[in-house]
Amino acid sequence: MPINLDDMMQLLCRVSEMRGMRAALMHSGRGALAAFMGAFCGGLMGGPPGIAVGSAVGGLLGYRLSSGQFKPVPQIILELTPREKKKLYDEAFAIIRNLEWTDAAQVTALVMGNAGLQTKLLGVMTNFLTNELRAEIQYGQ
Repeated sequence: MPINLDDMMQLLCRVSEMRGMRAALMHSGRGALAAFMGAFCGGLMGGPPGIAVGSAVGGLLGYRLSSGQFKPVPQIILELTPREKKKLYDEAFAIIRNLEWTDAAQVTALVMGNAGLQTKLLGVMTNFLTNELRAEIQYGQ
């Protein structure tokens, strides 16, 4: 029996919240833009020495922008695009496909009572976050 997308996202949120899963999304595009803008503005204002100073300042700012802050995974899951949610759903549904349930509450109870299923779903989320979103993962509080 299929589980709807929103119920699956809620299940994944519960599992990740129970394990204290957090992720930091890397924003390399913003970092590169800051480094470029620093060099460009420095060059306009100070010529060749300004390029050097602007590059250094822009590079440090770019580093700061590209290193993500850790956020709870449930928050990240709820902010995913519909396409990303569907991809995560498909990968997670493959884990619970063979379970017998009648509604979302029952499948949630089955998963929350089975450490093996939780570990498999955590693996799916970890792979999705690291491969699709280039996130760094942390567990625990």
